[in-house]
Amino acid sequence: MRTDFSKVHFQIMWNRLISVVEEQALTLVRTAFSTSVRESGDLSAGVFDSDGHMLAQAVTGTPGHVNAMAVAVKNFIEVIGEDNIAEGDVYITNDPWRGTGHLLDFTFVTPSFRDSRLVGYFACTAHVVDVGGRGFGPDANEVYEEGIFIPIMRFADKGRLNHELINIVRHNVREADQVIGDLHSLAACNEIGHRRLMGMMDEFELSSLEALRDFIFENSRLATLEKLAALPQGSWGNDMTVDGYDAPVYLKVRLDISSEGVHADFEGTSRQSSLGINVPLIYTKAYCGYGLKCALAPEIPNNHASLEPFTVSAPEGCILNAQHPAPVAVRHVLGHFIPDTVLGALSKFLPDVAPAEGAGALWNVQISARPVAGTQAAPGERLQSAEMLMFNSGGSGARPTLDGLNATAFPSGVHAMSVEATEQSGPIIVWRKELREGSGGAGQFRGGLGQVIEIAADDGHEFWIKAMFDRVEHPARGRQGGEDGMPGIVRLDDGTVMKAKGRQKVPAGRRLVLKLPGGGGFGNPAERSAEDRARDLRLGYIGKDEDK
Repeated sequence: MRTDFSKVHFQIMWNRLISVVEEQALTLVRTAFSTSVRESGDLSAGVFDSDGHMLAQAVTGTPGHVNAMAVAVKNFIEVIGEDNIAEGDVYITNDPWRGTGHLLDFTFVTPSFRDSRLVGYFACTAHVVDVGGRGFGPDANEVYEEGIFIPIMRFADKGRLNHELINIVRHNVREADQVIGDLHSLAACNEIGHRRLMGMMDEFELSSLEALRDFIFENSRLATLEKLAALPQGSWGNDMTVDGYDAPVYLKVRLDISSEGVHADFEGTSRQSSLGINVPLIYTKAYCGYGLKCALAPEIPNNHASLEPFTVSAPEGCILNAQHPAPVAVRHVLGHFIPDTVLGALSKFLPDVAPAEGAGALWNVQISARPVAGTQAAPGERLQSAEMLMFNSGGSGARPTLDGLNATAFPSGVHAMSVEATEQSGPIIVWRKELREGSGGAGQFRGGLGQVIEIAADDGHEFWIKAMFDRVEHPARGRQGGEDGMPGIVRLDDGTVMKAKGRQKVPAGRRLVLKLPGGGGFGNPAERSAEDRARDLRLGYIGKDEDK
């Protein structure tokens, strides 16, 4: 074992560790069955020390998964027991409160042994297409209705696959091949991380990760605290009202800034709902920490030590700290508004840092396509049933010096599925997918544009959607004199208005029309430059949407 490493050596090994987990994540992308993983990158991957503290995360992935997983690994160690962890084990859960917030996310943890000694863990998370129950939607009244619940347990025991678990999952989900395939992809993802780590440790003659861990944590912690020490100390608050399901939801935060860190307290936020829009605290912490770190210490790599100065509390039973057995299937909707909520508080003392509010929550749509009863397939065609998931994004908020990004998923960072991949996965046609003119709020810097999307079933089919949309009643607010973005619209092509949340049928022959919300503007619109105005006109960004 070498011990004579310089700071340069440690920095090289740190960079190498990040490349290890990036290859870990790309293994998941390349082998996954679900479009949400292979097309959209709705996943996370990371390496942890032997105590379950995150050393490095892959760039590929979402902050909700990564930052929740940063807490979840210690939950695995606690439940399995340190004395019961063995080489060849692989652990699994989709427990919303111990994992990443809802049943659709499976988290895998694999211990990494070197010469029969535990040196760390690899962990990864991915969103699967179905977990049975009511499926991916907000209509359930308890988590028991939302699908199969796998507690923290062994997916493999000393190298032996848990075939009984696989069999149970297979008989409780609608898309068994996709789901089981994704579970194996998650296990393979961690295995590749382990193999690459062993190669790195061979190269640098390491018998443990302890010295490298200490270097990473010490430098990350000091760099983060140095950033926070430059902030004014005190308390600042913000609130936001969003659509909710059947009644508006009120989000409220107070930030307490000190030399030791930033604490976000969500006292005063609405109570938990009877429907599946609730958020477990582990997910609230993930997106709150992300929003704060993006604004205050963005250059510092994400790990246990750089996240540690950011702490979060929320009253038990509020909608951001929902208690079991609350339904939580679409916890991402409110979870994705948390960064804009805390950025609003930051704007009170950092007006040149925080952007305007954006569309926030993804406009996910879960589609259940079925043949119309009694229909016969045309020659050369076939009728089929399928579960499909589409990710779509509205506009992000304008920034203090730049326009907002069009059709961009902030804060989740996931990619939209391509139309070709979506149509290949089931009997639907995407007839229209384009930027929504005029949807970004005016300002010195314009809010990002939303999209217009039209979807219909193939001939002989009809489909149901599980809608989970927001900012239909409460659009993104502008900042510093900027105007609000346009609200979203959900309807059929014949003008029939659809609900923004819940299971609804799209009849055969009709098209679902989604008009996604735009981001808020930043600054006085009168101060927008003539050059930017001319560019907006040339690109059609400020044309009049017919529903404005």
